[in-house]
Amino acid sequence: MILTLASQLDYESLSGKPGSAWTDEDFAALRRFMTDLNKDLTESGELVETRGLAAPVHSRRLRLREGVPVVTDGPYAETEEVLAGYWIVECASYDRATEIAARIVDGPGPDSDRENYVVDVRPLVDSADDLAD
Repeated sequence: MILTLASQLDYESLSGKPGSAWTDEDFAALRRFMTDLNKDLTESGELVETRGLAAPVHSRRLRLREGVPVVTDGPYAETEEVLAGYWIVECASYDRATEIAARIVDGPGPDSDRENYVVDVRPLVDSADDLAD
């Protein structure tokens, strides 16, 4: 699984809120980039699924407090980064998944934002036995 991370501020920038470093051209380049990436992965047979996630302001976090589930609406001040989206890929190796992730982290955007992009690669497990490694 390839995971992209973002912050509430990133989502605000992507939605074009005033003060954003993102221009219309940046948004258009990002859309083209994602379309091309997903097309390439589909054509290679490596893409299983991909999704973007709504902004953290639309999320809910649940925790137990004295044995009772307590719901907190986002965004979360204590959280710097949240999961923004993911790709599930089935490819020849962990190195190949890393190559795909490198393409994602090098995606378009304002120069001021690009150095802050974060992409994680994590193998999926089929059972608890896979967690021992």
